[in-house]
Amino acid sequence: MAVIAKFKVDRISDYSPKPEPGHVETRTVFLSAVYSDDPANPNHSWSKWTPSGQVTINITNPDAFNQFVAGDEYFVTFDKVVESEK
Repeated sequence: MAVIAKFKVDRISDYSPKPEPGHVETRTVFLSAVYSDDPANPNHSWSKWTPSGQVTINITNPDAFNQFVAGDEYFVTFDKVVESEK
């Protein structure tokens, strides 16, 4: 069974090392679980099951840099890796 969580990008931090061979630009994306105490908010039932959490992703792939936007929300799916996929 997969577990799906909803996370919001809190902030994005860029790191550019000195321009030397082998050094790559890195973008770090900081996300936190979405929640709401307001029963009228669609995230209320969601946060009942996923009240808190953090995810930090270090990205070195330039094509993936712009896939995350500060303030936007994303679904994250956790699927267990089966033995044949390892």
